[in-house]
Amino acid sequence: MAMEVTQVLLSAQSIDGNVRKHAEDSLRQFQEQNLPGFLVSLSGELASEDKPVDSRKLAGLILKNALDAKDESRKQELVQRWLSLDPVAKTQVKSCLLQTLSSLVPDARSTATQVIAKVAGIELPQKQWPELIGSLLSNIHQVPSHVKQATLETLGYLCEEVSPQVVDQDQVNKILTAVVQGMNASEGNNDVRLAATRALYNALGFAQANFGNDMERDYIMRVVCETTVCPEVKIRQAAFECLVSIAAMYYEKLAPYIQDIYNITEKAVRGDEEPVALQAIEFWSTICDEETDILEEYMGDSNGDSDIPCFYFIKQALPALIPLLLETLLKQEEDQDLDEGAWNIAMAGGTCLGLVARTVGDDIVPLVMPFIEENITKPDWRQREAASYAFGSILEGPSPDKLAPLVNHALPFMLSALVKDPNNHVKDTTAWTLGRMFEFLHSSVVGTSIINEGNCQQIITVLLQSMKDVPNVAEKACGALYFLAQGYEDVGPTSPLTPFFQEIVQSLLTVTHREDATESRLRTAAYETLNEVVRCSTDETASLVVQLVSVIMMELHKCLEVQNLSSDEREKQSELIGLLCGCMQVIIQKLGSLDSTKYLLLQYSDQIMGQFFRVFACRNATAHEEAMLAIGALAYSIGHEFAKYMPEFYKFLEMDLQNFEEYQVCAVTVGVVGDICRALEEKILPYCDGIMTQLLKNLSSDNLHRSVKPPLFSCIGDIALAIGDNFNKYLMYAMNTLQLAAEMYAHTSGFDDEMTEYINSLRNGILEAYSAIFQGFKNSSKTQLLIPYAPHILQFLDSIYVEKDMDEVVMKTAIGVLGDLADTLGSNAGSLIQQSLSSRDFLNECLTSEDHLIKESAEWARLAINRAISV
Repeated sequence: MAMEVTQVLLSAQSIDGNVRKHAEDSLRQFQEQNLPGFLVSLSGELASEDKPVDSRKLAGLILKNALDAKDESRKQELVQRWLSLDPVAKTQVKSCLLQTLSSLVPDARSTATQVIAKVAGIELPQKQWPELIGSLLSNIHQVPSHVKQATLETLGYLCEEVSPQVVDQDQVNKILTAVVQGMNASEGNNDVRLAATRALYNALGFAQANFGNDMERDYIMRVVCETTVCPEVKIRQAAFECLVSIAAMYYEKLAPYIQDIYNITEKAVRGDEEPVALQAIEFWSTICDEETDILEEYMGDSNGDSDIPCFYFIKQALPALIPLLLETLLKQEEDQDLDEGAWNIAMAGGTCLGLVARTVGDDIVPLVMPFIEENITKPDWRQREAASYAFGSILEGPSPDKLAPLVNHALPFMLSALVKDPNNHVKDTTAWTLGRMFEFLHSSVVGTSIINEGNCQQIITVLLQSMKDVPNVAEKACGALYFLAQGYEDVGPTSPLTPFFQEIVQSLLTVTHREDATESRLRTAAYETLNEVVRCSTDETASLVVQLVSVIMMELHKCLEVQNLSSDEREKQSELIGLLCGCMQVIIQKLGSLDSTKYLLLQYSDQIMGQFFRVFACRNATAHEEAMLAIGALAYSIGHEFAKYMPEFYKFLEMDLQNFEEYQVCAVTVGVVGDICRALEEKILPYCDGIMTQLLKNLSSDNLHRSVKPPLFSCIGDIALAIGDNFNKYLMYAMNTLQLAAEMYAHTSGFDDEMTEYINSLRNGILEAYSAIFQGFKNSSKTQLLIPYAPHILQFLDSIYVEKDMDEVVMKTAIGVLGDLADTLGSNAGSLIQQSLSSRDFLNECLTSEDHLIKESAEWARLAINRAISV
């Protein structure tokens, strides 16, 4: 087989399906029967200069796929497989890979750089292949520039694959030295400079110590800034990408360089090619993000608890930065595709302007208003569109008091422009700006009588008229109406939109039937807006919402009847089914929340469930998910009456709980089980054996997507709460599963913020399950069954308290569990709580919390604990 591998690899790329399949089967058989030989053959193919480029490229790709996968469980499987491989074979593979870096064929070199990084990502954390970095660094000093380029590319990918903790500081210093030297203009070779600049981008995360050293930081910053003016556009772009990354990682180190960086970015924005100019704007957007985070978290107090003070770079740069950004708004593309939303310099400038507004608030308004006033009525559409875009961009950030008079003055003009402006781009942006007005200034708009009985009709009339315009304008008009409706949520028994409810609903339904409704997300926008109009409606329009049930059910029926569709048509049909099911969910929730209409749902529930069962038969994930959510809403609304649908519905429920591949469907189904538990209470009992078996099976599976696990734990609690002490038959199995999980997720040391957040969501699910189980057994004769589990639960609470990484949600649930323990077990828990290492400290911390929900739970827990101790 090793002798034939070249031909097999070429055949695997054949246009003849039979030849290709035979070759793929041969490769798979070789891999399964002799993995070491397979990998050695592939690496040999990749390294051999005598082999065809196509076979070498595929060999490298297969090698890479043998080391890495997107699915986390599959990836871990591949990692373990490589680590357990024969050391001699691994050495041969690695030797061939390093040899390939000297290949004269660019594709072979490029593939090898990625595969080496994948191997490094596996081996370096295991203290294996210690000579790799030294070997790569020795390549840098070789004369052939193509070897230098490939080696720098490898170092860049390596830095992307491994964490900074894996590489010691001495090696980091050497990598950075090699990379920065490779960026120098004296290098002369553009391929090397580009590879070096991209490598620095990936290596910046390793450079914390170097950025803490003034001389080293100065050197790195000087070289990066010099590289931004390199003659080669790709190198300039990569250098600006480095600056963007530095802004995100080392904001606190930028003060000495900020003026020079402004000068560099200004020149790029005004005169460089678009890819470079976009990155120059992105630098200032990133500074905005950093300063907004600091100011939001620490209330602008640079002497507060923050490790990073705010240097107010944006505020200082405003007089120069705002005119620069406003100039970019005038650089629209005549033929830009509004459907695709292609990113260009005008869009980047507007986005950055919006971020500046969020960062500096009121200070931006006087700098932007003259531009708006000067351009809003100009004959050139670019100037009118730029003025509207500028106005819309600054509506989030400044205070309502500052903006309300301006919005009051501008609203009639904007409404007129939306209907009368001859340019499609201007109307599109005007509708978007109106949506922003309603989104961010609705309450203050109402407060200053901008929307009143006099002009509400004009606003509605203009938006409904614009929904007949071309798709991109109509979609934005729907969006504006969405935010207008949202602003009237919880306004009381009456709403200014009530007189127009029927007209609005009819117009939106008309939009969904337009022949071009699939363009610009128009149909989706129309249904989302319809949902919001229904959600924010009042009792006065309840009878009209009831009528919508029949309308949407008929639409769903017609959609499900259509057969013999092409794959493209089937995809659009599935999307429409999902939208209709989503709409039904909102209607059901609305009718279920009103006493006057709740009973009417029972008249329609047979028809609704019948249609949803047909949706399940389609086996489309998105539509399936939406139907499942709507069923959860129906169950919640009609309560015990839902029991009659369970015999048929249970088949789908069980199937979806087993659906690991479409994990979103699985996750939604888990949530719906909770809804049904709350609706049916003890009537769920006949189905609990199957549901509990599947839930516990899912939790023990390695193939389950991680996002499904937290709600699975909570779902166990939902069942326990619904069936009370009948849960005793599952108690041992459930508690063992929860205990194992609690031990696994008690500690987070060494994890990054994202993983810590995920672990907190798991902890919360576990704690919710514990809380519900104890509440379910309260006042039961079987509470003694819970006593053996109390010590472990207290130990879990101690552990997560000591870690000091609980978020507010976990803290509230945890203190609730402590109270539930005391409340359910009484004196049996009292002595255990007194012996707990940190229960008292935890309780006191929660009692003094600024979060009133945590404080409220803690006060209840204190009463329960005091009762348990005093018994």
